[in-house]
This record gives sequence, C-alpha cells and structure tokens, in this order.
Amino acid sequence: MTDENGDGDAGGASDTGLPASIEAAWGLRERPTKGRKPGLTLQRIVDTAVTVATTEGLPAVSMGRIAKKLGVSPMSLYRYVAAKDELYVLMQEAIIGDPPAPPAPGTDWRTAMARWAWGMRRIFYENLWALRIPVSSPPATPRMVAWWESGLVALEGTRLDWGEKLSVILMVNGYVRHEATLMADLAAAVTASGRPADAVLAGYGRTIQRLADPARYPSVAEMLASGVMEIPDEPEGPDYEFTFGLERILDGIDVLVRERGGDSGVGGADRT
Repeated sequence: MTDENGDGDAGGASDTGLPASIEAAWGLRERPTKGRKPGLTLQRIVDTAVTVATTEGLPAVSMGRIAKKLGVSPMSLYRYVAAKDELYVLMQEAIIGDPPAPPAPGTDWRTAMARWAWGMRRIFYENLWALRIPVSSPPATPRMVAWWESGLVALEGTRLDWGEKLSVILMVNGYVRHEATLMADLAAAVTASGRPADAVLAGYGRTIQRLADPARYPSVAEMLASGVMEIPDEPEGPDYEFTFGLERILDGIDVLVRERGGDSGVGGADRT
C-alpha cells in the first residue's frame, strides 16, 4: 500500500535505484520536510486521482487537474510523485485490492485459478479506467506482487515448471483484461448509440445481411439466418461469454497439467 504519510522528494536521487513510484508503493520514501503544505499527503493525491479517473475517465487525470482539486499548486505534487506515469502506478496499486484467499486444502488448481481470474475481472469491471493504463513492466508493487503470488499458489501441485506457471498466469490475465476491455468498449458504443443493447446487436445483424454477399460469405450468411444475433436476452446469463472463454483456456492448461502428471494438484494444501 502507499504510505499515508507521503513519500520523499520525488525528483531526488534514490539510494535503491528504484523508480519513485515503486519506492512509494513499498513505503521506502520518506515524507518531504521542506515546503510541505499541511494536510497534503501522497495518499490524498492518489485518492483524488482515482476519483477523477472514476468519474471523468483516465484522460482527465493530470497533475494540474489533481492540484486544482486539492487546492494546491502543481509543483506541490512533484514533491510526492515525479510524473503522471508514476501516479498511474500508485493509482493501480490503490484499486487492485487483495487477491483471493489461499485455496483451502483439497482445492484443485482449476478451481483456484478460476477464482483468481474472476477476482481480477471484478476489479477491472469496477475500475474500467485502469484498463487504459499501458502495461509497461512486470508486477512491482505490493498488491500486484500479491496477485502474482496468488496465481502461483493456485498452480501448486500441477508439476508445471516456473516458466510454464508464469505463462499460464500471463495468459489468463491477458484473457481477463481483453474481455473486460472489449465489454467496456461495446458498452460505451451502446450507450453512445442511445439504443438498447439487443436493438444494436439486431441492427448490426440486419446490416451485415444486406451488405455481405452469401455467395462470398456463406458461413456468415448461415450464421445470421439462424437468428443468433436477434435473441433479445441472454438465457445463459450475462457472464456466459467470459465463462465460456475461461473454461476453454483452462481446458487447454489442463492438457499440459495432465501431461506433467499433476492432474490432482492442490493449491495451498500445505499452507496455514
């Protein structure tokens, strides 16, 4: 977590050689002692930035905007965080939350990994703006490392090597991010259209039917003729597509796990 007392001179030299944002996330930077406005802390800066991103979108986050919200000069913020990119790191750390609790003894890896994926998806859906922050490095803040640890624990007993476990975590995380981003973009498009989602989907189907020559796109024509894009509700539930995709990914991982002889591995079985 970020240090509520603030961090050190963000633009100063570091004894650790780490970026100021990473030092701040791990509580390694001391609070500034000169020019500090009473009541201004790193935690307040990060909380304000998160509020702006949540209500106005990530593009609205700027050092000037945050300073104005806090009633301070932009230069005051630079004593706590050196740049907007570093602020992004701390914003992510603030909203990521804790990973699922370690699997109970007897929990199979697939169940544990599915819980991990659903937990990550919930965080993204609650903070869609965070999906717009570019991924520029491996996990390096406390909570992000905790999620990494949680994913590795879920794969205990699978007999996958460390490289394979890392690849599994990256693949599942990539799927979760992609699905959340896609659904967020589609939801934004529906909202912008001013029409219900089922009407937008049906309208798209009718448009393609008019434009796509069945002789050239026979499979598309057959699919549209089935009426699959005209169903006004989701009998399988709103999470059907995510569940379908996640299960297929886990099916593929299961093949590798069984090849390694770890089909009954238990995540966290030996942990207290």
